[in-house]
Amino acid sequence: METKIQVIFYSTWGHIHKMAEAIVAGASEVEGASVELLQVPELIEDRVLEEMGAKAARAAFAHVPIAQVDKMAEADAIIFGTPTRYGNMCAQMKNFLDQTGSLWMKGALLGKPGSVFTSTGTQHGGQETTITSFHTVLLHHGMVLVGLPYAICPGISRTDEMLGGSPYGASTIAGSNGARVPVEAELEMARIQGRHVAAIARKLKTGD
Repeated sequence: METKIQVIFYSTWGHIHKMAEAIVAGASEVEGASVELLQVPELIEDRVLEEMGAKAARAAFAHVPIAQVDKMAEADAIIFGTPTRYGNMCAQMKNFLDQTGSLWMKGALLGKPGSVFTSTGTQHGGQETTITSFHTVLLHHGMVLVGLPYAICPGISRTDEMLGGSPYGASTIAGSNGARVPVEAELEMARIQGRHVAAIARKLKTGD
């Protein structure tokens, strides 16, 4: 029996896109998992993106389909990726989630696993607050929160180098100028999270 996983993200500079690809890779390892990578619509004008220097970066994942609110109900689990904006999710993701009222009214996401990953510019830039505040939305939808337990991801305990990651979800540090890219340890956290969510979704759907 197929288990449908949606990975829905927003990325400005590509950090979250790279993490999302790792999430997809991990989830795809679970038997019967069908994983779809989707992005939420951009709200910033092309002119502004060009001035920011972000338009070229976004071109690398321009081929990723845009997520449709009504299609979320078809998923057995959804994993969301958002960069941090002042310790919270970005406006693009919030705008997308604000359109899910019809799903909430019908309880369309009730009982489905939901999980979150993120990025920040600095080590203490709000990774944990972004994920835990995002959880509030998932709880309103009645989703089952899935994090990144120490028991399956010992990498989040490492102190030998600066890394993202917490029991709330995988994360990466972009650097104040966006120059740092996700390192292998952070991508592995994302793969583990994707695999963990997909495994739980499969158990809930099939009982195996």
